[in-house]
Order: sequence, then structure tokens, then C-alpha cells
Amino acid sequence: MAHGQISHIEFPADDLKRAGRFYSELFGWELGEMPQFPDYLLFSMGTIERAGGAIGKRGASVGDKLRIYIEVDSIDDVLPRVPELGGSVLTGKTAIPGQGWYAVLHDSEGSEIALYDAQSSGG
Repeated sequence: MAHGQISHIEFPADDLKRAGRFYSELFGWELGEMPQFPDYLLFSMGTIERAGGAIGKRGASVGDKLRIYIEVDSIDDVLPRVPELGGSVLTGKTAIPGQGWYAVLHDSEGSEIALYDAQSSGG
């Protein structure tokens, strides 16, 4: 993925089985569990390479709102610019074991988004 591309989407759900069935049957998404992340179902969108995300337990494994993750070259470089551009950082740089790093912010309009840095060095 490249800087600025959407890399992951998280859908909050109260009932993972119900939500999984909804998206799977409606759109044909393939679902899979992640043993290291309970209450978190990964999904993929078939032939679209690397397109997907997760359905997670609302307030437990994911937040209360739909969250879009945007790939960045370096969280350390991007986070300081968020307040300069009128946004605010909600959750600073946080490790995802074996995956990389993420941070959560509000954009200038109050929408919640997340940054994702896949570099194993931490960005």
C-alpha cells in the first residue's frame, strides 16, 4: 500500500455472527477469525487485493463508530501535523503486535479516522 491509501475498515457490531452473516450474504465477503484478537472477524472482498477490514465487538475489540484506517509512511511524521491542520489526536502511536502501528484522530471536521503504519520498525 502507499501513503494515503485506505488500508482497513472496522465495523462495530453488537452481535458478530449476525453482522458477519449480513456482510457475507449481502456482499459475498469472506470472514475469518483471528485467535490473537478475540471478538474480531477479518473480512476480505474477494478479488480486490488487500481490500478488507474487520467486524469487531462494539466497545471491546473495536470502537463505537465505523473506523477507516489510512496508510502512512510514518506515523511519527504525520501525527504532529494533525493539530496544525485543525484535527486532534485521540490515541497516540500504538503497537499492533506483529503488524505495525496505528493512531486514532479526529479530522478537521470531527470525523474519527485512524492512521496505519505497517513498517515493523515502527515508522
